[in-house]
Amino acid sequence: MSDPGTAALNSALRWRPDVLGAGFEQLTLPLGSDDEGELVATLVRHRAEPERQARWRWRWPWERDEVDEEPAGAASGADVLYVHGWSDYFFNRELAEFWTAAGARFFALDLRKYGRSLREGQTPGYVTNLDDYDADIEAALDAIERTQEATETDAAAASARPLILLGHSTGGLTLSLWAARHPGRAAALVLNSPWLEFQMSRVGREALAPVVSWGARVNPMSPMPNVDLGFYTRTIAKEQEGEWEYSHEWRPDRSFRVYPAWLTAVLAGHATVAAGIDVGAPALTLLSARSTILPRWDPAMFSSDVVLVVDDIAERVLKLGPTVSVSRIDGALHDVFLSRRPVRAAAYDAVTQWLRGYAPGGVPRP
Repeated sequence: MSDPGTAALNSALRWRPDVLGAGFEQLTLPLGSDDEGELVATLVRHRAEPERQARWRWRWPWERDEVDEEPAGAASGADVLYVHGWSDYFFNRELAEFWTAAGARFFALDLRKYGRSLREGQTPGYVTNLDDYDADIEAALDAIERTQEATETDAAAASARPLILLGHSTGGLTLSLWAARHPGRAAALVLNSPWLEFQMSRVGREALAPVVSWGARVNPMSPMPNVDLGFYTRTIAKEQEGEWEYSHEWRPDRSFRVYPAWLTAVLAGHATVAAGIDVGAPALTLLSARSTILPRWDPAMFSSDVVLVVDDIAERVLKLGPTVSVSRIDGALHDVFLSRRPVRAAAYDAVTQWLRGYAPGGVPRP
């Protein structure tokens, strides 16, 4: 049974059922307000069955009857915080199951004005500085440290759990910048196709940045052309030719509208990474083996990144610190963990092997 004090603390946090169903709960994190109204972030947690956590290797649904006991999961004793990408939110149940089966407590954060955190009248995904997300991340980490499982009645032990940051695309950029500004807070980073450089390369970014910055000063909310032709959605949405069911309101088929002030913030993040940062922890980056960025549909898009130039991202990863690794997954999509099943299996295996090599569970979080 859980400690009464712990139960009262968790009750005060007001966790409630999540849209993902059984095993998932969500917590609203107040962040104040801006000129569009109330600001909140939303923390989602996955609660694994205690007897399965850290005892069984992760396996596909059709393998669940097999017995394959391990002494401990590759992420045993760690907390994982996932942050989504642009025009996105957290919906991948399988990803949460992988981490909890690896022994971690899994949490995902819908940032302000995304997904569960988007309020009526707000501009989806809009910020003018990526540093603004510090408040979202700190609120999430505070809630994570205050959330204890029934077997953890010692608050000091809970706060000492190592933190693994898991970020996709823009979320990977955001977490990398945050980690560099907060050295020692994270024990490891796992980056899933992080948007560390603009698609036109450094030269294109440096040429474009002054123009976009001027637009941000003159009219920061002037809509820019939408270059998303819906090809990525075609590869992942179950209603089309993909495997995944999700809210098309929270993750639209052709992405959110882009504005100069938001793009200026992203380009500034790219420039910071290009100049060199230190995320302060070992970092693994997962990327597709190739990109297919075309103005027309091509079947190769089912097995490649249609958003980023992955070779440029692989090069930019070297600017994240002294201990970085890159795993190129053949056949992967932009979100590696939304790829076809065999490709996802390869990605999960790569993460597991890397975790066992760097053992972030043995690195305490200050």
